[in-house]
This record gives sequence, C-alpha cells and structure tokens, in this order.
Amino acid sequence: MLKKLRIQNYAIIEDIEIEFSDKLNIITGETGAGKSILVGALSLILGERADTSVLLQKEKKCTVEGLFTAPNNKQVSSFLKAQEFDEAEEVIIRREIGANGKSRAFINDTPANLSQLQQLASLLVDLHQQFDSLQLGEDAFQAEVLDALAAHAELLNQYKTLYQQYTGSRKKLEELTQQQAGANKELDYYKFLYEELDQAGFKENELEELETELKTLSHAEQIKSALSKVYYELKESEQPLVPQLKSLLNQLQQLSEFHKDLPALIQRMQSVQIELQDIANELDHISESVNMDPARMQEVNDRMATGYKLLKKHNARTTAELLEIKKGLEQKLNKVLNLDEEITQLDKQVKSVFDKASQLASQISDNRKKQIALLEKQVAQLLTRVGMPNALLQVSLQKVALNPNGTDAIEFLFDANRSGRFEPLNKVASGGELSRLMLSIKSLVAKSLQMPTLIFDEIDTGISGEAAKQVGILMKELGRSHQVISITHQPQIAAKADTHFYVYKQPVNSKIKTHMRKLSEQERIEAIAKMLGGENPTAAALENAREMVGN
Repeated sequence: MLKKLRIQNYAIIEDIEIEFSDKLNIITGETGAGKSILVGALSLILGERADTSVLLQKEKKCTVEGLFTAPNNKQVSSFLKAQEFDEAEEVIIRREIGANGKSRAFINDTPANLSQLQQLASLLVDLHQQFDSLQLGEDAFQAEVLDALAAHAELLNQYKTLYQQYTGSRKKLEELTQQQAGANKELDYYKFLYEELDQAGFKENELEELETELKTLSHAEQIKSALSKVYYELKESEQPLVPQLKSLLNQLQQLSEFHKDLPALIQRMQSVQIELQDIANELDHISESVNMDPARMQEVNDRMATGYKLLKKHNARTTAELLEIKKGLEQKLNKVLNLDEEITQLDKQVKSVFDKASQLASQISDNRKKQIALLEKQVAQLLTRVGMPNALLQVSLQKVALNPNGTDAIEFLFDANRSGRFEPLNKVASGGELSRLMLSIKSLVAKSLQMPTLIFDEIDTGISGEAAKQVGILMKELGRSHQVISITHQPQIAAKADTHFYVYKQPVNSKIKTHMRKLSEQERIEAIAKMLGGENPTAAALENAREMVGN
C-alpha cells in the first residue's frame, strides 16, 4: 500500500506530506484547489513523463517520493531481485525533475529508468483517472478481467511463452522460405561459377609459380649461355679459377708453419675454394635443367590465361583469393541445398509449438467461459446497488486465430434498460454509467489480484444521490481488503471515508499555494455539510452531514 506521499515544488504545491491509512482514503476540496494535481504528482513516481512546466519555482527541482509497503508480495520481491534493487518490506520510489528539465528516478535509493518505475508501479498501484473508463471497451482490458477471475496466471504465462516461441519460429520459417526462393534463382549461377573454378583446378600459389616459370622459359637461352660461361671460367678455361685457387692454396700450406697468421688464411681460402667448387657444380646442374621448351611455354601461357581470366572475372589478385572465392561458392551451394532440410525441420517445430499453444489456448478459453455467467450476474447485482437496476452486462466470446491473448475475441456488451439489445460499451453507455460499471468490475477483479492500492480520480463523474451513496458503500467494502484512495465531489462518498483529507488553496507571500490536511470527525461533518449546502451550511445540512458520517 501507499503509506506516505511527499510532494515538493510541483505545480502549485510547495511542500506536502500525506500519510494514508490502509483502508478508504477520501480526498475532497473546492474545484481548482489542486486535488487532481496530487494524482499528477503521483503519476510521476508511477513512470509518467514530465517536463519543467511542473516546477512551481523554476530555479528549484521538483521531488515526489512515495513510501510503499508490500509485505508478502512475491511479485514485488521477484521484481526487485531481478532488477538488482535492494529488497525490503518498504519500497521507496523517488522522482526528481531538475530546473534544467532532466529527470531522475530512484527505487530504494538506486537509480532506475521509467520502464522500471512503470513495471514496479503496476505491481503496487491501480490508478483509475477520470477518462480511464474508456478502457472498458479495449480488448486487452476485457481479457484481463476474465483472466483475473479465472485465476489462471500460471497457465497464461505458459501460453505466452509458447506463443512467443511460435511467432519467433514462424518468422524465421518465413525468412528461410523467402531466402530459399531468392537462393533458387541464383543457384544455377553459383553452380556455374563454382564448376568453372573447380574444373580449372588451381592449387595454392599456382599462378604465382607459373609466372616465375614463364619468366625462366622466356629467357632460357640467355640463362643457359650465362651459366655456361661462368661455369667455363670457373672450371674449364685455359686458366680456370677453381684449379688456380687450389694451386695457390698448396703453396701457402707449405709455408704455414713459418708464420702464425697463415693457418687462418689458409682455412679461409679452403672455404672459398670449396664454395666455388659447389657453385660451379650447381651452375652446371641448373644449366642442364634449363632448356627451350616451346610446348611447355605454350602450356604455361594457356594455364595463366585461364587463371588471369578468372582473376579478372572475380575481381581477385592472387590464387589464394581465387581459392577463397571457390570455397565461399561451395558454402553457398551447400547452404542452398541444406535449406530444404532446415525448412522441413523448422516447419515441424512450428507445427508442434502451434499445437501445444493451441491446447493451452483452449484451456484458457474454457476457463474464461466458466467465468462469464458469474461475472454477468455479479456485475448486474453491483449495478443495481449503484443505481442502475435495469443495466446488464453481456460478455461475447468468439473464437479467432491464435494471438497474444489466446484464441478469444472478447467484447463486453451493454444494455442499460433491459431492452434486449446489447451494444458495445462505447456506443450505448454514458460517462456516469461507464464509471459505475468500471467500479463494479474493479471491485470484483481486485479480489483476484495482488493489488494492494487502488486510486480513483473522480470515478463518481455523472452520478449523485442514491447512486453516489451506493458507490460510496461499494468503495467502503473494497477498502476492507484493499487500500483505496479516491478524489470525489460527492458528499455521499466522502461520508464513507475511513480517513478524510481536505485540499485547499491559501495565499502565501502573495502567491497561491495548495495545502492539504487530515480532517477530524467534526471537520469532516463541516466539510460534507458544505458539499451539501454551500459555503455557509444550514443547521439542517450539518445535521444531515452528521447523520451521513454516522451511518
């Protein structure tokens, strides 16, 4: 429940702190005194957006703080734990609007975003504002009413989980089917490109190696001539270099013992002589392997022409890139070929989840149907109590395709005068009728939900007299099991309060400010008497008010 509310620097409120009782709290006051401003401020901590226009003093920040108690509320505890907020029996929600327009929110002194405030608020408070009766005509609200009465929240959660799986799998199946349709158009082209590369059969670095080989074949004569000449000078000329070096080495070896530096030089010359001998042999070997081969040259040219054509076609530069393209084409082909199998498996999965979801939806629908007769009967009884003895509610349930709420199209139909003609609510019900119908329905639903606090902002619009009295009695009964906070203009409703607050304006330093105070029993009688007879109530009005409060 909402234990305490503090509002600072909001609209025409400078600083107000209110402590609510856990039963029926009534707020009254003159028109324009600021009663609905309280609801506006409360909306801030329930996740509504705001701007600097709400600031009373533009240079100061606005603060709205609510202290809620939620003992044994598993949903609240689960939310706090899941969102990593401090868990406690008391929950403090604070909202600050800075002079610069920036907004900050806190849950138990931990920063929070508006989405988190809205989620938590939905577990703590049901706020019914003046025009919220229009919700009665919305499919989602009508489904919530039947589901609350059916008390099958766990079944509904299971269904929604399956429905999400179904819609996700179906979306993926549609994407794969479209992908397959597009892929089939390109399949032949991919296949042609792949087979062309596959038939070419290039190996790693082949084009680069062929380019080197072609250079060798193109200059075979020059290479062979140069190699032969060098080999000749090293080993076969009139004064070949290798034998001369060997002769010189022999001469030095005879003198090696006569000078300390000669052995090292001799060793170096031996290394040079061996190296030159190896070079000469390698030159001879290379020379023998290099030959003019027109047939091989043509073969290499043809192979390279094929390779360059493919490089240009695929905008590649190397054999490695060409092989990578071939690998990519192979993967695309395999993916297209495997799509059929994937689609078949996914189609089976979609049908399986659809069947399971349909079974749960059928159970949900059966549960809802079982509640219809009782809901219609109880609403009729409550409407009789609030001055609408001839009004009837009829719940229409039609089967439709699987949707987030099941397979039911739910519509509340209304007949205000037992004419036998039931029409949609928004076509036949007046504002006052809608308000009383909404109160009747919420009083039934509240018993089925963990909703500790219900707030009504002028739900008594369009009613008076005995009807207003019965609305007050109904709210009083609701207040026995729930905290109820209601703003009202009706004395019959105000008389039923367990706690009565009065909102009034008062000039402070030449400015009008809103104030609020809790009334004593005598003050309540006077306030209700003014609601009955004007600013200067008669003795009869006071006596009437005293009787209303006493009853």
